[in-house]
Amino acid sequence: MHEFGVAASVLETVDTRAAGRRVSAVRLHVGALQRLDRAVFDQAFAMIADGGVAQGAEVDVVEVAVEVRCRDCAAGATADQLITTCPACAGHDLDLLHGDDLVLESITLTYQEVG
Repeated sequence: MHEFGVAASVLETVDTRAAGRRVSAVRLHVGALQRLDRAVFDQAFAMIADGGVAQGAEVDVVEVAVEVRCRDCAAGATADQLITTCPACAGHDLDLLHGDDLVLESITLTYQEVG
C-alpha cells in the first residue's frame, strides 16, 4: 500500500522537525499522479502517528493538478491525470511541471513537550 509508505515518510520528517514538540496539524501538497487514497492515507497516518508527536494531528492534503508544458509549441495544459499529448499541437514532447509532487508544506506545533 503506497499510502503507508507516504505516511511513514511524512511522519519521519515531521518527527525530525518537531524535535519533541507536539504537532497539532500537518499540511501536504500531493500531486494527482501520486493517486493517494485519502481514506487509506488518513488511517495509515493515524496508525503510524499513534503514541508519537503527531498523534491526533489534523492532516490537510491539498491535491496538485497535473501541469505540463509542450516543448514544441510552449502551450501549457492541466488535468487531474497524466497528459501525454499537447492539446494545442498534438505533440508528445512534454515537460511535467506539477502533478507528481509530495511536499510537506507546514507543520503546526503546540510547543508542548511530548511525554
